Amino acid sequence: MFVIVCYSATFNIQFYLAFLQYRNREDEYWRLSHHENVARMRLKLEPDLYHDPHTAAANLRDNTTSTSQSRRLSSEFGSTFAPAAIGEENADEEMLLLEEEMRNSMEPQVPETSGKDKIVISQECELITLMTRVKGRFDLTTGQIMFTEIASLKDDGQRHDFKFPIGQLRELHLRKFNLRRSALEMFLIDQTSYFLNFTTRTRNKIFTKILSLQPPNILYGSGRSPAELLKSSGLTQKWANREISNFEYLMHLNTIAGRSYNDLSQYPVFPWILADYTSEVLDLNDPKSFRDLSKPIGVVNTKNEAEVRSKFDGFEDPSGMIPKFHYGTHYSNSAGVLHYLIRVEPFTSLHIELQSGRFDVADRQFHSIPQTWKLLMDNPNDVKELIPEFFYFPEFLKNMNRFDLGVLQMTKEKVDDVVLPAWAKTAEDFIAIHRRALESEYVSQHLHHWIDLIFGYRQKGPKAVEALNVFYYCSYEGAVDLDKIANPVEREAVEGMINNFGQTPSQLLRDPHPRRLSLDELTIRLLKLELKRPELTLILDRVQCTACDLSTDKDPVIYLSTPKSPPRSFLQTSPDMLITVTKSGILGCHSWMSFDKERGFLLEIDATTLNLKNRKKLIGPFHPSVTLNSKLFAVSVDAKYIYAGGIWDNSVRVFNLARGKVVASAINHFDVVTCIAMDNCGSYLVTGSKDCTCVIWSLSTSSNVGQPTGSNLQPNTAALNQNLAGNVVGSANVVHLTNNLTPKPVHTLYGHDDAVSCVAIMTELDIVVSGSLDGTVNVHTIKNGQFIRTINPIGCTGFKIEISFVNLSYQGHIAFSALDDTSHSVHVFSINGVSLGSKYVSGRVTGLTSASDYLVVSDDAGDVTMSAPVWWSEQVAIHICWRLYEMEASV
Repeated sequence: MFVIVCYSATFNIQFYLAFLQYRNREDEYWRLSHHENVARMRLKLEPDLYHDPHTAAANLRDNTTSTSQSRRLSSEFGSTFAPAAIGEENADEEMLLLEEEMRNSMEPQVPETSGKDKIVISQECELITLMTRVKGRFDLTTGQIMFTEIASLKDDGQRHDFKFPIGQLRELHLRKFNLRRSALEMFLIDQTSYFLNFTTRTRNKIFTKILSLQPPNILYGSGRSPAELLKSSGLTQKWANREISNFEYLMHLNTIAGRSYNDLSQYPVFPWILADYTSEVLDLNDPKSFRDLSKPIGVVNTKNEAEVRSKFDGFEDPSGMIPKFHYGTHYSNSAGVLHYLIRVEPFTSLHIELQSGRFDVADRQFHSIPQTWKLLMDNPNDVKELIPEFFYFPEFLKNMNRFDLGVLQMTKEKVDDVVLPAWAKTAEDFIAIHRRALESEYVSQHLHHWIDLIFGYRQKGPKAVEALNVFYYCSYEGAVDLDKIANPVEREAVEGMINNFGQTPSQLLRDPHPRRLSLDELTIRLLKLELKRPELTLILDRVQCTACDLSTDKDPVIYLSTPKSPPRSFLQTSPDMLITVTKSGILGCHSWMSFDKERGFLLEIDATTLNLKNRKKLIGPFHPSVTLNSKLFAVSVDAKYIYAGGIWDNSVRVFNLARGKVVASAINHFDVVTCIAMDNCGSYLVTGSKDCTCVIWSLSTSSNVGQPTGSNLQPNTAALNQNLAGNVVGSANVVHLTNNLTPKPVHTLYGHDDAVSCVAIMTELDIVVSGSLDGTVNVHTIKNGQFIRTINPIGCTGFKIEISFVNLSYQGHIAFSALDDTSHSVHVFSINGVSLGSKYVSGRVTGLTSASDYLVVSDDAGDVTMSAPVWWSEQVAIHICWRLYEMEASV
């Protein structure tokens, strides 16, 4: 029996419902969230409130007596094409002329700054979501972009409507849909994206109208071709110089070439990189462990080359319309993506839809990674490459929703979780090792060959023929013109074939792709100071310490931070500053001096910190019980403001960094704010308090961004703000405490039984994490303030357990430190609540953060430890002994 006592006014019915949900974890079901991080990883599962176990689909499969085949699409569909539908395979010149015309026709239109938004253009269109086309209306006003679904409200209440301020738009790309240049894909600052399909002429008009409004945060929006965009971005050189990872570069190439998570027929494509799926231990230093990246997957097994070449040489089309090809299937299509993701909703439902209402037979499903590789090697007609999830998403290998996937015919083995290679013990283990393999030296030195096949000069033409890399012609851009098909039935059939067969990405390079620097070459160029922005984790053995006198022993630094770079795109920039706060509240704004070959980069110390008359001091006044520490401050992404907690009146204060003066103040807690954190986008702030709650604050200054529907604010928030506004004691310069800089409360989060000690937030993945003196870590969503789960530290015992620090990595890893009666420990969990590692540490943890794929921990002995949490069991760790002036400083 469970007894819940309502012991305070802060008790929330939402938390009660969440508690009941948490109590019955076995009854929970999950689906993939559309949220993605800055590296375009879709990591997060969210509760599936309308779960379908697909029992009928399993019964239909089991009761079928005929040997029903899955919907396999081949070159036979080509014979149904009308001659008028055959287009030019190479239409680059036409595309460039069209885009040049669009650029010339654009007339800047200044958005209205007062009154209601004015409609700029309104047009019917389709929202593309995986395999679904949602009909609706697109409306562009001077301040907002909106889509409204035309269909009536569904039984589950779900609709696809969306609306956002035009200031949230960061990228606008011209896209293809079913090989027609008729779509747009919009990327927002918070990593949300939308794929809209129009007619070709309408698409171009919408594109120019949006750009004419001059969106303030847009970083890419032009009529340039994908090849021109890649060239101007400098990404290839950054990759060659090892400034970005192999995964990041491949994802950028996919995005630029038109591959999208929103369209299943153009899903991002990644390579098979390994050839060893049987060894007990995978040797990443042995070239034999890897696939030959210079060959298409269909001929990696050299035994298949003769058959593939013979098929091409012997092909003859009586009509003379269909060119020769090596493969009648494609390396990336809707069926292939669903094959891999069958265990994860909404892909499970889409798989069943594609199979006419039933699960495919067990033997044809993705049930074993070693078996899948073996079949690829034995069958030259199966040319499926991988999807990005193989390198970051272990949940797609687990049957978490317990679907009935059938029984294998020969072994009578029930298909459940995917069978892993011998060298991987768990799904998380496989993903970690597979990701290490992708970033290995062998793949780094050979990846450019695969890029040439998929995105480069060996994609089309004589070089593709020579490389045995020619696919059925209708998969190439410009090969089919649907607008020339007058018969609607015939057009629908052709659209269906294109949508399911697979589409080749836009060609990005017409010359061989450059090779990546080897680690030895990187070291040499670094020593010659020819490279200025290396990946620090690659050269930790060569890092040198430089002492900077930022404060004195009597007044040590307790907060040290650089402005967070907004996760916008590969074209992003961020302020180059270092912000410090000392124990007495002295604010410092330091900057990096110009690069010098003799001395490298040096820090230009803020002179005001040493001047008694001019120094900037943060005057709270702070609560007498509060000792200033790193968790009480957060810096805005534009390096103009610093947010502070610990104030005597329970408020959050906003200080101007240039002068150190209060410019705004807001209250929504009943006790002192104990911790504060800001997201990477600069959109939200989260605070924790002694009142056991957290508050999510909106930092948007746009009048178009209001409080989200369903906010669970405390009922007396407005009165609290009204009573305290203007009554702040401390600084004579406190003015305008309620203005457009004032954080606006969005949600109050409940669930802790003691003071909240640390918080972290990531808008891209819609997640807030809070740690408490009650020894628990709670996970909520930002958008709805929904409780997801509670995480408890593993191995902690005793009467009193406390959480001291919490951090979210870019991969959604939840890292936190805990202490009990006898020990100090650090723990890492995935965003979906799976433990990735725990370890004891020798001293009290004084700082915790993440850097690349590493966890960085500092302790009160003055040591900083960098380690890869997923591989703690392998003792993959790097110790760096840095003495800090004051270990309470943020790492």
